[in-house]
Amino acid sequence: VQVVESGGGLVQPGESLRLACEASGFSLLGYGIIWHRQAPGMPRDWVASIGGTNLKKYQESVKGRFTIIRDVAKNAVYLQMNNLKPEDTAMYYCEATRLSTSYWGQGTQVTVSS
Repeated sequence: VQVVESGGGLVQPGESLRLACEASGFSLLGYGIIWHRQAPGMPRDWVASIGGTNLKKYQESVKGRFTIIRDVAKNAVYLQMNNLKPEDTAMYYCEATRLSTSYWGQGTQVTVSS
């Protein structure tokens, strides 16, 4: 049972990335998925979430630029990130949570730099 993030990389400001959170050993259906990020020297911060009923929420700083998408067929949740800014640079983590159960991935690095 695990979740694995992928899709990070080095991009220039204004470019896009799509992060993936894929589950193995269990179905993401019924789980809330939360994307977090942590920049060097900073605490981990919540970025976006999608609930079990597909209610979506976003941190104010990413509204209008990031979109969280659930793909039931692929058992995955994506974070589409457009118009990336240097301040988006961080390690991005996916958390799958339901009641008292929580699964975390190992993270994927996003670096936005010119």
